[in-house]
Amino acid sequence: MTNTNAPILEIKNLSMVFGGLRAIDDVSLHIKKGEICALIGPNGAGKTTIFNCITGVYKPTEGSVAIQPGDGPAEHIHGLKPNIINRKGLARTFQNIRLFSNMTVLENVMIGRHNSLQAGIFKAIIRDRATREEEQRLIDESHEILKKMGLAMFINETARNLPYGAQRRLEIARALATDPFLLLLDEPVAGMNPHETKELEETINLIRDRENVTILLIEHDMSLVMNVSERIYVLDYGRLIAEGPPVEIKSNPEVIKAYLGE
Repeated sequence: MTNTNAPILEIKNLSMVFGGLRAIDDVSLHIKKGEICALIGPNGAGKTTIFNCITGVYKPTEGSVAIQPGDGPAEHIHGLKPNIINRKGLARTFQNIRLFSNMTVLENVMIGRHNSLQAGIFKAIIRDRATREEEQRLIDESHEILKKMGLAMFINETARNLPYGAQRRLEIARALATDPFLLLLDEPVAGMNPHETKELEETINLIRDRENVTILLIEHDMSLVMNVSERIYVLDYGRLIAEGPPVEIKSNPEVIKAYLGE
């Protein structure tokens, strides 16, 4: 029987040292299934470094990263390669959009679905019936993801030609195509106008509610953070200085001093 109170992601005593710089200093945090949590703090506080440790871009100097998406014991993933961690159900976006700009919107999402393909090289060459059916399934599933993200009208458009807000949503769509249980969003509304930000706020809630995907996000837009987050972690100089619901965080004197301002 699954322990519904067990975190699906748990970080314990995480530290990351670059030369003499301690970018992350003894950080512990956890995310429970179905939550939307935010990680906030000033520029250089170590937020993206934590994402990089979770997703395998960096191997932590100290500490552990463990997941428990379902039944069974927790599994430690620190030190694994990013593609292995992605296959285990963690997906992310980046501060700087990393789309395949010369490919179509559909092709970008199909790339995200490649882990679900069963056909090997030989079948891909001979293109038997099973392979053709699998390719069609891939197209249909990718199209469905684009519809959910409000991008169906751009399906055959080259990714670089999309409006900025649509490019942001496409990057999230490609991450969702890997079928994650946990989605990490790194500044998802950076550069967006207020209308685009409001649309993405609604999308984040829909991803959690309809797709049963838990979300951890880094964001500087405090309106978005306060509106969507159930819990917020605050970093400053690589150390965790506060954790709690939005109403507590926005009135925390240490957080106000370090980040939010008077």
